[in-house]
Amino acid sequence: MGNFTFDKANLACGALLVAIGMFFAVQSLQMELGTTFRMGPGYFPIVLSGVLILLGVIILVQATRVEGEPLGAIAWRGMAFILPAPILFGLTVRGLGFIPAIFLAALLASFASHKMTPLAAFILATSVGIFAYVVFLWGLGLPYRPLGPWLGQ
Repeated sequence: MGNFTFDKANLACGALLVAIGMFFAVQSLQMELGTTFRMGPGYFPIVLSGVLILLGVIILVQATRVEGEPLGAIAWRGMAFILPAPILFGLTVRGLGFIPAIFLAALLASFASHKMTPLAAFILATSVGIFAYVVFLWGLGLPYRPLGPWLGQ
């Protein structure tokens, strides 16, 4: 047996993915699974959990074959802007409506990059809002209100 090295970042990532996948697999087994052609409420989560576990195992195996670089600094700015964005969306989607909530979430998340300017963030958030309207409301016909009661709609 020689010198055993592994990639610590991939090892941690793979273990985390397997653990999260196992947690959700156990949770989804408490729901009715159904069959492939008549899916129950637990079918899709169990499939996604299986994919997550498989990806975690692949990353774990890969972590034992390559020596990785040391872990770098934590991207606090990214976490400070990206993590609250879906929370902001969830808190505002009923009151503001689908499009303004998407716009605000995209605007907030865009500032995770220190290279983002306010004008570029506004253009990006507007583009995401238009894309969401075209795909989800117009194309797929999802029953979301484009504008909510907080805006007088």
